Amino acid sequence: MFFLKAIKIILFLIGSFIAVVLLTIVIALVIGMIQEKVFVPQDYLMWIFKYPFSRFVFVYELYFAIAVFYTYSKYFSEKGSSYNWTNSSKIKRYKKLIITTFVTLNLVLFYMIITAVTVITSNKIIDHSFLSPQGREYSYTDVVKINSGVHGKNRWWMNSSFTHAKGDFFYLIELNDGTRIDLAESGGTKQDDPRFILEELDKTLVNMGIPKQSSMENFQYINLGEIYKEKIRNILENVN
Repeated sequence: MFFLKAIKIILFLIGSFIAVVLLTIVIALVIGMIQEKVFVPQDYLMWIFKYPFSRFVFVYELYFAIAVFYTYSKYFSEKGSSYNWTNSSKIKRYKKLIITTFVTLNLVLFYMIITAVTVITSNKIIDHSFLSPQGREYSYTDVVKINSGVHGKNRWWMNSSFTHAKGDFFYLIELNDGTRIDLAESGGTKQDDPRFILEELDKTLVNMGIPKQSSMENFQYINLGEIYKEKIRNILENVN
């Protein structure tokens, strides 16, 4: 009996892990499709799913993991040995308020995620946000500063799913109203790889005389094909 139960638990956990990963990927794809359909015009070169909102998708992965834990506790714990928090008198008393609050917070979260989009066209930047879903338009001349480089190792307590991993390339532009956008957080492009498009955009901005700070530090940590590493190298070495 113990052996059979152990097998069931192992199969359940493996299946649950696969399901959590797949469901998270599906949600990320659906969010991307909605963003592109609602906010991205036909004449775009690339669009960006802005950081840190792009990492909020992993909150849904956390929800799925909690659901797995709850299911495991319900069906595999010894009878009478686990505390079912859903039967708590306080939970029952405030159940309606808890559900309403949870739904409201998640609607706000979903809205924040969906509207976190910046679009780059051949002559302008359109920045959508929580407070400006219709988008604020900027010309290239509104870019006042560029900072590019490669992220190093995170501190031990940071989860790279919610931050940046070692070897991640970044390309931060600062606009004249103080808005900062990492153009390396690509959401999608019309044709080429985003690094190809970003290389051409970088040439345009630098040739306009926009101040650029760039560093090759941590470049060795980039784990990409040589053609993509070369594009990033070109961007990092292209300075005023």
